[in-house]
Amino acid sequence: MLIHFSKAAIRLGLFVGAIYLLILVFMWMTQERLIFLPHVGRDHIATPSDIGLTWQPVTLTTADNVQLDAWWIPHQEPRATLLFLHGNAGNISHRLPSLAQFHQLRLSVLILDYRGYGRSEGVPSEAGTALDADAGWRWLHEQSGQDSERFIIFGRSLGSAVAAELASRTDAAALILESPFRSIPDLGQQIYPWLPVRQLARIHYPTIEYVTQRDMPLLVIHSQDDEIVPFSEGEQVYQNANPPKQLLVIRGGHNTGFLESETIYLQEIEAFLTRYGL
Repeated sequence: MLIHFSKAAIRLGLFVGAIYLLILVFMWMTQERLIFLPHVGRDHIATPSDIGLTWQPVTLTTADNVQLDAWWIPHQEPRATLLFLHGNAGNISHRLPSLAQFHQLRLSVLILDYRGYGRSEGVPSEAGTALDADAGWRWLHEQSGQDSERFIIFGRSLGSAVAAELASRTDAAALILESPFRSIPDLGQQIYPWLPVRQLARIHYPTIEYVTQRDMPLLVIHSQDDEIVPFSEGEQVYQNANPPKQLLVIRGGHNTGFLESETIYLQEIEAFLTRYGL
């Protein structure tokens, strides 16, 4: 009886081990598809014209010769200019509510789709998104006709890591990070505590390292109700960042907090910009 039980336990252990190994292999091979979600809405659903904003289409060319789709939404009386780096799903047309808010704050905005997103060419990658952000930054300096001393970098969710990396090596007037995370391995380890995510990770986006390499004014925005990127992630990014810095705590979901908390959201961004002469 004991022998049969031991053999059954061994078979069960081998089966569970094999399943676990398959999961590890799957996670290793599909990291890009788990992190980058360009196919969650490739088609444009609207344009800034639909919300009454003047805009123009822009084609950006990256250093590795990838063509990116972007929109330029100038303000008639801009206080500053903002480079908008969005999250890991959808495309620029899904960000119209944010474009309306930034216009209300008297900001001219360049928003781009990363490679492989929307109408942009290519396949997304960590190195690729850095080149994509570079292309947007370069266009602002060379083509926007705006005051380069008043350029702000804004990143939301995955875009916060892209924004922090760009800010770590540029002379931006300010950096705004909404729903940031420490790094992909750190976030993934919270989501999958039963997997060795840090050992498996090939994509890193170490936001918490980038914010120690910059000294421009920083505003970190995070919702206490965020169901995707825990509030503690943004809090730790803020705590580790170099001053001057500010933390804005809002309420609402990961993808809706900026709308659900719109009043305080706009008031505090306005105050932040004013505080630093923007």
